[in-house]
Amino acid sequence: MLRVKSKFNKKTIITVILTVIITVAATLVGEVGLGLVAVIPKSDYNKYQKFNKLIAMEEMIKKTYYKDVKEQDLIDGAMKGLFMGTGDLYSGYFTEEEMQSVMDSSTGSFVGIGVTILSNPENGVVTIAKAWETGPAYKAGIRAGDILYKVDNLNVTYDTVDKAVSIMKGEKDTYVNVSVKRDGKIKTFKIKRAEVSEPSVSGKMLENKIGYIELSTFVEKTPEDFNKELNKLKKQHMKALIIDLRDNGGGLVDKCCEVADTLIGEGTIVYTEDRNGNKETQKSDAKKLGLPIVLLTNENTASSAEILTGAILGNKAGISVGTKTFGKGIVQSVISLKDGSGYKLTTEQYFTPDGKTIHKKGIKPTIEEKDTEKQLQRAIDYIENGK
Repeated sequence: MLRVKSKFNKKTIITVILTVIITVAATLVGEVGLGLVAVIPKSDYNKYQKFNKLIAMEEMIKKTYYKDVKEQDLIDGAMKGLFMGTGDLYSGYFTEEEMQSVMDSSTGSFVGIGVTILSNPENGVVTIAKAWETGPAYKAGIRAGDILYKVDNLNVTYDTVDKAVSIMKGEKDTYVNVSVKRDGKIKTFKIKRAEVSEPSVSGKMLENKIGYIELSTFVEKTPEDFNKELNKLKKQHMKALIIDLRDNGGGLVDKCCEVADTLIGEGTIVYTEDRNGNKETQKSDAKKLGLPIVLLTNENTASSAEILTGAILGNKAGISVGTKTFGKGIVQSVISLKDGSGYKLTTEQYFTPDGKTIHKKGIKPTIEEKDTEKQLQRAIDYIENGK
């Protein structure tokens, strides 16, 4: 869940004996002599002294590494390592290029190949959750369920997924090589990048006036598009609604809350709590759908999609069918910096309306159905027969 507002390889240093002399800019306090020495308060000296070793390592790399390394790459690596030091797989530092990719993903429109991916921090596997039928990846042969193996020369894992996404997004009318693993075999596709728009909402009327809306993610336009589909179904005299949240990895929490607000009536959608115990509650107004609602969930229903699930179940506005959700109950704040870079940091955890945390636990379905081919029918059966 994002609120817009990877581990380094460990290397053993056998012996390092270095004396580091830090020259502090004379403008901090006052220039002395030729400006090679500055007098600073002890508190400031102690603050920066902890970076002595980092500076020493940088110098060692510059002097002894077998080839030249760009200084900016070392700086970016150090910044990434700082966030990795939290041990939180969901926090991280982004270069300017990577940050642009992060911001593009929140709008749902960008230049790329047209896929939705899911990355698992537990096993490092990155999977194609959906290849958009109007996108170049689908036309080239990429399919849902493919394991993303390599993008150009980059091996794709959870730790490198942000870099992989930035490569796939490239420039319009240029090509990228994407390798996937399917049925144990590696397949490589040469894909031409194009302007794509992520279809986060799609809907249709099923038999017996049962409406069906699939939500694949939560981006800027999701609430607007959801309401359009909902109104279309209402005009066709819909008597119940099935919302498909399977393989929905989340997205923008405020957009998720807007969708929930149209469905559940007056109540609590979700509340968050930071490290100091400060709570923030998202409420919905009295307007509600007023029809039976059934959610479809699976192990890839995560983050903001779990917030919607928790809101509907917690307010007794509907039930869920399928399998237990992923279990991501923490909130990341995404911050842009002046130089175009930025970072994502876990700042809060969220709770369902009844005060439960679902992090690493997930939400159990009201009706469990492990067979993906039968889940939709089970939802229809519940609406028509109450079971």
